[in-house]
Amino acid sequence: MSTPPESPERNPTPERNPSATHDPAAALSGTELRLAVFRLTRRLRSRRPVGDLSSPQLSVLFGLEARGPLSLGELAARDHVSAPSMHRTVNCLEEDGWVTREPDPDDGRKIRIVPTEAGIGAVRRTVKERDAWLQEAVDALPEEDRAVLAAAVHILDKLVRA
Repeated sequence: MSTPPESPERNPTPERNPSATHDPAAALSGTELRLAVFRLTRRLRSRRPVGDLSSPQLSVLFGLEARGPLSLGELAARDHVSAPSMHRTVNCLEEDGWVTREPDPDDGRKIRIVPTEAGIGAVRRTVKERDAWLQEAVDALPEEDRAVLAAAVHILDKLVRA
């Protein structure tokens, strides 16, 4: 039994391949851009050399590696999750040796979450794996597509800074 094709109502923005036309003036909708970025992000996040770490756990480690020690509340706000949810995530990371808890040097009543060397190593291995996968994918593209991507990187940076 074959499945019927998706109706336009269920898929209002059919995929198109702008690189197939090589027409830089081709119209690009915000939806198409969002979906392409979403798919790329999903592919990158699937690259996890440290297989036992979940996406939320990796997010915490990435935040700690980038910003240094943070409180549970700061981590929860950064990841847009509840404090109890972040507490569970940090407990798992601590049990597995990825983070430790230390008193805040400025306020002994507060506790800061600190990545261990193993936690920082997991972040660095993940970044290295993701960068290698993306570089391999980019290198496989035709030269003209790589040139378009190079320009697009700068444009995307402008979008996120606007």
